[in-house]
Amino acid sequence: MDKSMLTGLLAGAAIVTAGGAIAGYRMLNDEPRYATVTDVRPVTETVRTPREVCTDQVVSEQAPVKDEKRVAGTVIGAVVGGALGNQVGKGDGKKIATVAGAAAGGYAGNQVQKGIQKGNRTDRVEQRCETVYDSRQETVGYDVSYKLGDEEGVVRMDHDPGTRIPAEDGRLVLAKQSDRNTG
Repeated sequence: MDKSMLTGLLAGAAIVTAGGAIAGYRMLNDEPRYATVTDVRPVTETVRTPREVCTDQVVSEQAPVKDEKRVAGTVIGAVVGGALGNQVGKGDGKKIATVAGAAAGGYAGNQVQKGIQKGNRTDRVEQRCETVYDSRQETVGYDVSYKLGDEEGVVRMDHDPGTRIPAEDGRLVLAKQSDRNTG
């Protein structure tokens, strides 16, 4: 074997041995590279979303009155009452009975028309709306219990980390892996 080959082999062996020793030392003395996740609890909140609900409802109301003074009922009642009063009595009594019958008939006709007008109803459809709220649960984060070396703790995260959380220099790295790669 020639001297340069032997020197190369010895130098290579020394470099490999030193590299292995350094790597072994780092493995023994480095901080853990991951924290172990011991529990994940979703944090939720109730979100209420308003929406409008409209329905058609039938509204019944008094029909518009054409004869507010109830003249037709009063006149018809007076004529009928006067005719009936005229059938009673003789002489001046007949005249008084006719006038009294007309007065009473006029009042009665007026009241009958009033009752008929109140009973006249008209219906219309009216849209009525109200605001109702739909509720749903929304996950806003995760309370994550972890163990990093001898340290145990809880941290709130915006995502479920799975079974472990990356750590550097004894601290958790809380950004998602994809977020760290895009920076």
